[in-house]
Amino acid sequence: MTTRQTEQLDRVVIRFAGDSGDGMQLTGDRFTASSATLGNDLATFPDFPAEIRAPAGTLAGVSAFQVAISDHDISTPGDAPTVLVAMNPAGLKANMGVMERGTTLIINADAFDERSITKAGYASNPLTDGSLNQYTVYEVPMTSITQEAGKEAGVKPRDAERSKNFFALGLVSWLYTRPTDATLEWIHAKFGGKPQVEDANTRAFRAGYDFGETAELFDARYEVRPSVFAPGDYVNVSGNTALSWGLIAAAKMADLPMFLGSYPITPASDILHELSKRKEFGIRTFQAEDEIAGIGSALGAAYGGSLGVTTTSGPGLALKGETLGLAVSLELPLVVVNIQRGGPSTGLPTKTEQSDLLQAMYGRHGEAPLPIVAAKSPSDCFEAAIEACRIAVKYRTPVILLSDGYLGNGTEPWKLPDTSTLGTIEANFATKPNHVKEDGSEVFWPYLRNEETLARPWAPPGVAGLEHRIGGLEKADGTGNVSYDNVNHEKMVHLRQAKVDGIANDIADLEVDDADGDARLLVIGWGSTWGSIAAGVQRTRAKGGKVAQAHLRHLNPFPKNLGEVLSKYDRVLVPEMNLGQLSRMLRAEFLVDAQSLSKMQGSPFRAAEIEAAIAEQLGAL
Repeated sequence: MTTRQTEQLDRVVIRFAGDSGDGMQLTGDRFTASSATLGNDLATFPDFPAEIRAPAGTLAGVSAFQVAISDHDISTPGDAPTVLVAMNPAGLKANMGVMERGTTLIINADAFDERSITKAGYASNPLTDGSLNQYTVYEVPMTSITQEAGKEAGVKPRDAERSKNFFALGLVSWLYTRPTDATLEWIHAKFGGKPQVEDANTRAFRAGYDFGETAELFDARYEVRPSVFAPGDYVNVSGNTALSWGLIAAAKMADLPMFLGSYPITPASDILHELSKRKEFGIRTFQAEDEIAGIGSALGAAYGGSLGVTTTSGPGLALKGETLGLAVSLELPLVVVNIQRGGPSTGLPTKTEQSDLLQAMYGRHGEAPLPIVAAKSPSDCFEAAIEACRIAVKYRTPVILLSDGYLGNGTEPWKLPDTSTLGTIEANFATKPNHVKEDGSEVFWPYLRNEETLARPWAPPGVAGLEHRIGGLEKADGTGNVSYDNVNHEKMVHLRQAKVDGIANDIADLEVDDADGDARLLVIGWGSTWGSIAAGVQRTRAKGGKVAQAHLRHLNPFPKNLGEVLSKYDRVLVPEMNLGQLSRMLRAEFLVDAQSLSKMQGSPFRAAEIEAAIAEQLGAL
């Protein structure tokens, strides 16, 4: 057996691609888990087909999972894969557009029969027509070897074929010196109740690993050494999971029961799944019959003294609009989580986008202002969720928390926080009457506001002496009685707006990363563009370019110093996965010539796209 060298790499980007039934998400997830065990920094990008079960072998049914692993800090899953593992012709064809010349293709050669090649839209077999000559291609008979391994487990060939993703996982684990114990333990834990299935998957994984060792197909193995992390306990976490944990933490910080009223919708459903498992923390979850019932139940829970939460994606937020207006009128704590996806209407259910900012800002009847908070990375979803809950409880207002499919499904290593340092959120329930009438008697006025925050008292039902009216009709200032008075209505409109505006006094100033302090161009973003912007700025600086970067967590209200920050730069570039929604807001609010960089292709920005846009702006200075 030939002795192979082990080459050191500082980073590798691997993309697994195949039919939606080939288990690509599972394969990528397991490779990610083993890399996390080794201590690599990593970032992932799961890419799902929109149809639950598109016709097998077609481009519409391709499922992919991209993971970048490195020995240093990274903020994106990579612009382009260095390795593509293609399980069938469709998986190859759908992803060749992102592969650069000279990169590596590991292909399941058994899947390239005439019928499959035709279904994928090829005119000829790409393995033999020379179209892949500019790539390093490894043809591996994954299906037949997996079927042969399955025979030893007594599995029929058709059933054994389902394990070919574990063969691919074993092969790539060998190629990049990933540990095997964690994967084998996971197979046992997952399939231990079905011994034959466990045996088939175990044999397929070992067959893939052994193939890499014995086939002499590869000249070398590769190793990506661990990254340097601060000491602590780490977990590989997705954005939706981190957001769920942030909601739980906030409920504990406020010493409030939490109620989630939600209707399942991609890509937000994982939050409902995760929170439904956490009853030990006093979490109550309700899978409603529709979006309107979901937010209605959450608002009712808020009236009853719970931290009310509802989750959705873009089309669902539109349906929740009427009840959101009611929540603004009632002035109760409510957190509305929107994991954005491509639109309009049903749009691109499994693809990411940032196109709901203006809907979050204005998508309600009447003057109905509310705060907007956005997360910037999968792990940051934890902090963003706490911040949304803090504002909701302290200011007695609904808050919209924006994430998106890229953040929600993507993963990265996250250092578990010391919960004792998270602090507290004061609910400050009303406990007694708060107004003295002219006759000396005491009564409760539900709209008698806190002088600092303009928040009204939170008085759950059932407390003697705190009875009050609720409803969507306009309230009289102070008493909360139904009022049709014109002057009172205008006063209440201004008070609700002033309350939201005042939150700017309770959030941190915007921080600017301006390395040398003399940049003339500012790149400003929000949400999931953070990682790509950071990488693009870093590349520009490495070439001697001068550029500053800032990122917004609070989108309504803006940080108090935002106008001052913008005024310091000759040019402002705003990358967004929409047609320029934040840039419109910046132009309207601060009268700056904010230039939009738009992308709406269902995938995040590549660092190279940001770098190119920065170069264009710098060239115009």
